[in-house]
Amino acid sequence: MKPLEGMIVLDFSQYLAGPSAALRLADLGARVIKIERPGSGDGSRPMKLHNLESMGDSVLFQTINRNKESFCANLKSPEDMAMVKRLIARADVMIENFRPGVMKKMGLDYESVRRINPRLVYGTVTGYGTTGPWIKKPGQDLLVQSISGLAWLNGDDGQPPMPFALSLADSYTGIHLAEGIMACLLRRFTTGQGGLVEVSLLESVLDLQFEVITTYLNDGHQPPKRSAYHNAHAYLSAPYGIYGTSDGYIALAMGSVPELGGIIGCSALTGYTDREEWFTRRDEIKKIIGAFLAGDTTAHWLKLLEAAGYWCSDVYSWDRLLESGQFKELNLLLNVRREGGEDIFTTRCPIRFGETPFSDSRHAPALGEHTAQIIAEFGLDREGEIA
Repeated sequence: MKPLEGMIVLDFSQYLAGPSAALRLADLGARVIKIERPGSGDGSRPMKLHNLESMGDSVLFQTINRNKESFCANLKSPEDMAMVKRLIARADVMIENFRPGVMKKMGLDYESVRRINPRLVYGTVTGYGTTGPWIKKPGQDLLVQSISGLAWLNGDDGQPPMPFALSLADSYTGIHLAEGIMACLLRRFTTGQGGLVEVSLLESVLDLQFEVITTYLNDGHQPPKRSAYHNAHAYLSAPYGIYGTSDGYIALAMGSVPELGGIIGCSALTGYTDREEWFTRRDEIKKIIGAFLAGDTTAHWLKLLEAAGYWCSDVYSWDRLLESGQFKELNLLLNVRREGGEDIFTTRCPIRFGETPFSDSRHAPALGEHTAQIIAEFGLDREGEIA
């Protein structure tokens, strides 16, 4: 039995942060019902990455919304709204990511729905919180990365600010939302009451940076200084970084600079015995390392360094990773192909209980695929007072 079996989650959210939290709850056993507008549905249905789509919906939508059901409802229709409120009365969790104030105008904010269902755990995602001068800014991943200071940590010194080429803000916010919802569900077993769980993209990205922000706050507000060469962390000393070799790349983590010199046979490094110099003369040291490692193959350097227990790694492309024995051992891939559609491969939930991974390959729903079934199952078209 999965830990959240029997739980009903209503997912009003779109795009990535909210749906990714709902996906994690689904992977852990919850029944997730997407509430979508008729005709268009979730805004990510047409949002393609690299023009990938299948059966009219983007591959992005189909991977982030696998293992869910779709219920179409026009929230401006009194009849549809009545059905939605009957669903809310039966639900355990509700997730939304509308702009602040939108759900209140529709009568679906937390204070309104808790009167329908006091046991409901209500999760809400915003871009920047619910108060303050930024609440009307668009809560989009790149924009939040840019305004949060994160872009100044990536790339080398002298380069312009550089965002991470991932939906980092959305993904971490989804993780935080799922954590908060599960904690609130756990509290409900004690108190019998639901609660409001609030997360924002900005707070999640700032939390992601807690290590470097803490350094900044306690170091006289000195701004992060990226390495001019092989930057991998603004506040870590040499040799930390990725370096080119004669046939590829090698990553070096934290370690002694003179010890590194001794292992690889670079006498120019053995004189840096003062640990403080590994930071104050970081660029100088990294330049020496880079020039020396370029003289032989990745395999040659890995053999020397691994034998000495020095922290290092090859740098894989996805092609090499997928062919590796370790990746195959993890058995991470799912095929979420719809019936009659093309294969769509994605990754499963990374959580295991013991030896058993949480793996469910049910495809993402077509728009409104389960509307009639859900109306009949829950008796949503019956008139009567809403609990």
